[in-house]
Amino acid sequence: MIYTVTFNPALDYIVRLDSFTAGEINRVNYEQVLGGGKGINVSIVLGNMGIKSTALGFLAGFTGEEIKRQLEGFGVAHDFVQLDNGFSRINVKVKADKETEINGQGPKISEAAQAELFAKLDKLVEGDTLVLAGSIPNTLPDDIYERIMSRLDGKGIRVVVDAEKGLLLKVLKYHPFLIKPNNHELGDMFGVKLTTDEEIVTYAKKLQEQGARNVLISMAGDGAILLTEDGRHFKSPAPKGKLVNSVGAGDSMVAGFITGCHEKPEDFEHAFYMGVATGSASAFSENLATREEAEALYKSIRS
Repeated sequence: MIYTVTFNPALDYIVRLDSFTAGEINRVNYEQVLGGGKGINVSIVLGNMGIKSTALGFLAGFTGEEIKRQLEGFGVAHDFVQLDNGFSRINVKVKADKETEINGQGPKISEAAQAELFAKLDKLVEGDTLVLAGSIPNTLPDDIYERIMSRLDGKGIRVVVDAEKGLLLKVLKYHPFLIKPNNHELGDMFGVKLTTDEEIVTYAKKLQEQGARNVLISMAGDGAILLTEDGRHFKSPAPKGKLVNSVGAGDSMVAGFITGCHEKPEDFEHAFYMGVATGSASAFSENLATREEAEALYKSIRS
């Protein structure tokens, strides 16, 4: 079974305007409300690809209820810890001549709620896949990723980690199955600016030396690079298409990679191209990638 954890889910209120002027009344020409958060996005895309998963994490209030309602509409199973106070955050994403984001804070998460999540994760068994993705709210300890991976260490669970520098580097010692930094994040981890594929491969190998098994580097319009645990590496250009919405593209790449591994276990080349295609399919759409969209792009980059 596949499980995803989103520590700070949100309702994303997405609006488009011809232009945005601070201090003035601005009228939108498009609006949409989507339940989001990196793990939730992964679960939705997995569902679109025909792969079942269960979404875990913390939810609260009326916004939490809407997130659950949307997940159920996508056919995604969930087992969230329900918080008694506050409400899951609302993020406002303004898309005009420039993109502006205003992200909410989220509810307070008690130690009792954390223990409830740990109890759910303790039920995972050998062969399961766990996706830990995204930032953590300031009411959670900053070592929450480490605590979870320490509890699961040695149980034969594939852990996928898609998180920022500080969270990611601290868990490499637990040998995550897959990590997915982008090229800028990779350079930032080592205090360098990466300008060539060779440099990206060199520094991705350093993450493997620290414990990561497979390293997937997303590079936006320049495609992606994968370093596998058996010493191979692959590169793919980005599929051709018009960027419509970058929100969720990286999460979709993770979901596509997991889908590929599910379809053809240990065929990392297939998983890699499926990840690139699925991430791009989301970037080229107002919504998260569908199976049909991903397969069409897969054929275009791996003909």
